[in-house]
Amino acid sequence: MKSLMLPLVNWGMGVAIIGVFALVCIVLTAVVINMVKSDKKAKTKTDSDKDEPVL
Repeated sequence: MKSLMLPLVNWGMGVAIIGVFALVCIVLTAVVINMVKSDKKAKTKTDSDKDEPVL
């Protein structure tokens, strides 16, 4: 009699996909944290206008 256990799930591929998803989440979180901590603001035209005296 044949085995009754049928391999219905490919665990190898599922673990790989979950691993890639976790890696992408970690990288995106690190990018967002780096952007928040950098706190560099570009000088805009309105900021440069404030430095000039008004005549």
